Amino acid sequence: MATKDPYKTLGVDKKASAEEIKKAYRKLARQYHPDRNPDDPKAEERFKEIQHAYDIVGDAEKRKEYDKGGLFGGAGPFGGGGGPGGGFGGAAGGAAGGFADILSDLFGAGKTGPGGTSGRGTGPRAERGRDLEAEVSVTFEQAVDGAQVQLSVPTYSRCNTCGGTGAKPGTSPKVCPKCQGRGVESQGQGLFSISQPCSRCGGAGTVIESPCGTCTGSGRTRTVKKYRVNIPAGVKEGSRVRLAGKGEPGRNGAPPGDLYVVVHVDDSPVFVRKGDNVEVEVPLSVVEALNGAEVEVPTLHGRKKLRVPAGTRHGTVQRLRGEGPPKLGGKGQGDIHYRFVLDVPKDLTKEQRKAVDALSKVMNGNPRAALFAHEKKAS
Repeated sequence: MATKDPYKTLGVDKKASAEEIKKAYRKLARQYHPDRNPDDPKAEERFKEIQHAYDIVGDAEKRKEYDKGGLFGGAGPFGGGGGPGGGFGGAAGGAAGGFADILSDLFGAGKTGPGGTSGRGTGPRAERGRDLEAEVSVTFEQAVDGAQVQLSVPTYSRCNTCGGTGAKPGTSPKVCPKCQGRGVESQGQGLFSISQPCSRCGGAGTVIESPCGTCTGSGRTRTVKKYRVNIPAGVKEGSRVRLAGKGEPGRNGAPPGDLYVVVHVDDSPVFVRKGDNVEVEVPLSVVEALNGAEVEVPTLHGRKKLRVPAGTRHGTVQRLRGEGPPKLGGKGQGDIHYRFVLDVPKDLTKEQRKAVDALSKVMNGNPRAALFAHEKKAS
């Protein structure tokens, strides 16, 4: 992908805040996402451009380097281009590597590593690929029964132009002349010498004198990968499905990261999820509540009949064990809770009004009498 002005690609000013850039990116990413534009190669190419632009100006350090007119056009002076874990000191191992180098200088000075250099040896450091996160939406029925859904994930792949070296075709990365491939440079002498990332190569151990025009020296390009994801039965809103090895590719032979799929579940018009169980509201007429009845109720896979005891009160819950959604991890199934609610009509016919009046004459007791019992005791 040819390097374009990332600000123009996202439609923001160069002085835009990080939040403004993020909002612009999200709006454009939704608009041109491949799932919303199937079989539209132009939309997919535009989506890649948006991802590439945000990869530059969405990262504070890369944006700063780009605004200064960095060597690789915004990909960072060290060809980082990958978020956490990219370049020396990233989350995927920079701190641990730096500490190991300090110990090496303190206690192992003078030992010769691979390639005839002390400490780390020549060659760039291997770094595990970054983990990715994506989101999918499933229906309530799919969440209960499990499903297979399609997913498009923007990620990195090895640059086809340079083969992943980051160097212009016909050239290759050179051993850093300052650190001789170690990736670190020492300060001080003897016991008190410490190591820090090489100021020339940034810890890579190599330098690219002629960067690839396609990947701007990072060795990777943005792409969109498509997967079929198996959603297990019983997932809940916010459940995460891990796809091992489907994250960004590792650098210099290191393993790839993982892909975490966050599942969003659509609401059901009938069932409400309550932990491992589901709840259903079942309306009862006044007569059914007074006399009892056999009523038909929905289940997750059909219908059943429940016996409603005479005198059932509003809000009474009846449980159907083992008829709920599956529990993740094969730990059985939840229950269905049926909450009975009285369905009181707003308007009555003359015949219904007469029946209610007749009922009121024969019904004894005041259900609110207990509310005022304390007043009688006080007097």
